[in-house]
Amino acid sequence: MKQPSLYKLRGAVRITVTGGDIEGLINLLAVQGLEVWNLRARDGRRADMNILLPDFFKLRPLLKRTGCKVKVTHRRGFPFFVARLLKRKFFLGGMLFFIAALFALTSMVWNVEVKGNVKIPEDEILAAAQKEGLYPFQWSFRLPSQDKLSRQLALTLPDVTWVGVTKEGTNVTIQVVESAQPKREPLMNPRHLISKSDAVVTQIYAEQGRPVVQENMRVKKGQVLISGILGDEENTENVVAKGDIRGLVWREYQVEVPLIQKLNTMTGESKERFYIVLGKWAVQLWGYGKVPFNSYETSSNHDPLTWRSFTLPMGWLTETDRETRAHEVQQSVEWAKSKGLEGARNDIIAKNGKETKIISEKILHEKKENGKVYMKVLFEVEESIAEELPLVHSQGE
Repeated sequence: MKQPSLYKLRGAVRITVTGGDIEGLINLLAVQGLEVWNLRARDGRRADMNILLPDFFKLRPLLKRTGCKVKVTHRRGFPFFVARLLKRKFFLGGMLFFIAALFALTSMVWNVEVKGNVKIPEDEILAAAQKEGLYPFQWSFRLPSQDKLSRQLALTLPDVTWVGVTKEGTNVTIQVVESAQPKREPLMNPRHLISKSDAVVTQIYAEQGRPVVQENMRVKKGQVLISGILGDEENTENVVAKGDIRGLVWREYQVEVPLIQKLNTMTGESKERFYIVLGKWAVQLWGYGKVPFNSYETSSNHDPLTWRSFTLPMGWLTETDRETRAHEVQQSVEWAKSKGLEGARNDIIAKNGKETKIISEKILHEKKENGKVYMKVLFEVEESIAEELPLVHSQGE
């Protein structure tokens, strides 16, 4: 017969029928409308079958009529699960407590996040929200409506045009749109732009002021590039010189790189610690004891519990200590040269900005001594060469 629907929810048993008129019993089951399935006959004197739990209690009169006996061999379904659960009172109590705690935790605000603020301090926005009843560990049902919160915060906070409050699970986000303020230009005194090093000018753009050098001209450190003095000897005006001047500069580097490099590698040995996380607190469950490694690296993996699209304020945290072992590697001279040049290039870019271009490089001297490679390198670099020089009264060029 066909397996009935929702039989696990209704409960079912596997029975073995022996003795009497087994065929007659099966016919009576069909006449009475009792649902059985997975029927298997064995040597004509025994049969196994599944039957719904409510129908099992209707078998007694049929067994008397046919002289058969029944033995239950297996039980399955929700009613038997509930019966086993009721026998384990501590487990049932713990499960009910967990459900109640989970409901309580998900009914609270665990985190308040502020977005969109640039000029207004975050602490000021959170303080205003707290006065309106919005703060971490507040019950969700005690919060005012999101529209009311938005209106009150917009009235309380200065220099905002709009405030939006959204709640997703246990997280509340306050989105702020600050009012546009006119940009205040910094007050600047009249000045020259001068060269900060000896160089050959490759590009000059004068936004304000009078350029006094040209491209391909060699300049000395401190020489005026764009003058902040306009006019002639009789009529002069001091202005703030502005512009972009780039030039070729030569930089000499002393580089040394050891040929023996110390590296740390993983041995494969590790130790783990497990924590249960509740909000901002973590309680260690196992993995106690000192770390048995002299040298190790620690990594963390946080796995929060989720329900649908919501992230719950609880989960698991695993910390893993992996043993490392130091060993030395003998590198080649070519590797050391490449590493040293790379470090010098990175230093030039870091000190002079990303727009700096290294035109050429030349190794002036190279030697290997005491397990190290020593080099003297000359770099030709194109970079911004301008710096400010304030103008004082009656100062000329």
